[in-house]
Amino acid sequence: MTGNERSAIETYECDVLVAGSGASGMSAAITARSRGLDVLIVEKESRFGGTTARSGGWLWIPGTSLAKAYGIEETPEQARTYLRHEAGNNYDAARVDAFLSAGPEAIDFFTTKTALRFDMPLVFPDYHAEAPGGAQGGRSMVTRPFDGRELGDHIKTLGMPLPELTVFGMMLGSGKEIIHFMRVTKSLASAVYVAKRLSRHFMDVLRYGRGMTLTNGNALAGRLAKSALDLRIPMWLSSPVRELTVENGAVTGAIVSREGRDVRVLARQGVVLACGGFPHDVERRRKMFPHAPTGTEHYSPGPTGNTGDGLRLAESAGGHVEDRLPNAAAWVPVSLTTRKDGSKGVMPHFIDRAKPGVIAVMRDGRRFANEGNSYHDFVQAMVKAAKPGEEIAAFLVCDHKTLRKYGLGCVPPFPMPLGHHLRTGYLMRGDTLEALAAKAGIDAKAFTETVKQFNATAPQGHDAAFGKGSKAYNRYQGDALHGPNPCVAPIENGPFYAIKMVIGDLGTYAGIVTDENARALDAEGRVIPGLYAAGNDMASIMGGNYPGAGITLGPALTFGYIAGRHLADSAAKRKAA
Repeated sequence: MTGNERSAIETYECDVLVAGSGASGMSAAITARSRGLDVLIVEKESRFGGTTARSGGWLWIPGTSLAKAYGIEETPEQARTYLRHEAGNNYDAARVDAFLSAGPEAIDFFTTKTALRFDMPLVFPDYHAEAPGGAQGGRSMVTRPFDGRELGDHIKTLGMPLPELTVFGMMLGSGKEIIHFMRVTKSLASAVYVAKRLSRHFMDVLRYGRGMTLTNGNALAGRLAKSALDLRIPMWLSSPVRELTVENGAVTGAIVSREGRDVRVLARQGVVLACGGFPHDVERRRKMFPHAPTGTEHYSPGPTGNTGDGLRLAESAGGHVEDRLPNAAAWVPVSLTTRKDGSKGVMPHFIDRAKPGVIAVMRDGRRFANEGNSYHDFVQAMVKAAKPGEEIAAFLVCDHKTLRKYGLGCVPPFPMPLGHHLRTGYLMRGDTLEALAAKAGIDAKAFTETVKQFNATAPQGHDAAFGKGSKAYNRYQGDALHGPNPCVAPIENGPFYAIKMVIGDLGTYAGIVTDENARALDAEGRVIPGLYAAGNDMASIMGGNYPGAGITLGPALTFGYIAGRHLADSAAKRKAA
């Protein structure tokens, strides 16, 4: 856009422009506004909340007052040791120190000054709890459920949860609520709980058109939006940033498309990019995802609008995108389902892999990993086990008893029906292991031998091949009431079932290089004045690894807070000068 064109369009002035309405963007906006700055949030999509709204709503932040209230005391050095181990050669000391210092401060700010509230289970192990600096609990917290009616009419534009992670469109809270639903036919208390929960949900749907008990990431997005509304922060929906404006090397604002016209937003202090990374940018996936040579061999449950806008905007202003991480995204195995309305869905496999009586095999019929390990680790094992030139896919396998007890992927446990998933081919069934192998395209001889070897020691709770259930995180995701190993049971009586899994992500790691204050840097490491990045637009501080539940949202909230704080401090210094 030429100078004459810019001068002819409408102008809007503020101190801070935030591009994106997920956890990191709203965190930056709320922090800056609470410190006296005039803030505007612009959102590309017609709904706010971004990836956050459909996430699990967990945050990983060590050393918080929530942990201390449980008597869990740890020094920053313990968490620093763990992150140094996890990140390896990609460890960024300055940003990790900033995260460990500001994270607890951010949690105190949001829980005392805004609508944000969290619950922390006493025990939720890090994904590699046995590693140096790892912990059995006190670092992962989940957003407390939220009454959507507190958003008023704004509830209509809150991003919807991922359909594959709902029951009748109802979001299930993590932990105890999921356990109640899984035990509905075995416990009177659970049956009563589920009946009340469903009744309340259906009443909300009849009255409001959707459930009003928001949980997980929907609760996080809702609570942040309530906090932004309380501070009277304007939010423009369906308003993508077209380009950044740069004067004398400094970012001074952006051209935003709103209601069919361009608006020139002048941001006196700076612009924060929080556009959700690039999970749906096929070209960047082609360059950075080794398993997707054309960019299309990848399936993300993230919002389709996350197409790398923030990264491209930063690059246009001289910013540099990190491309050296061993993993460019947080991997998760996903299965592709057909919804009842005919649309396609992407189901992330978080906890079903750890359940007793469930194993995973490649097309050659052989197991390749501890199924109870983290989704990120599991996908890396899938990639290593795949044969050259072959589609990278694995099959989750169980027998009838296990399927009806725990469910599998999109398939719910008893008493919910299976018919839809069988008819669409999502769930494959065989009366014998050989019949299942033929239907799934698995090597039958190796598959039957694999199951035989697994069953030889499974009744004793022992997995001789991969040690399923030997790690704290395995056991946490298993069935605590099943013994002797909460993750191991034989696969015995047909019919047998399988679901095909391919590679997806929970967010991208490769992002804009920043300093410890969330300021964007150029290729030489110099600060680009007026430009900040947070969330999945910012290069992950985890070095391409996945240390624990919430390692995306924890840093997102924290570095959003850091960006907002730095913008406010810089404004105060300029005013004083």
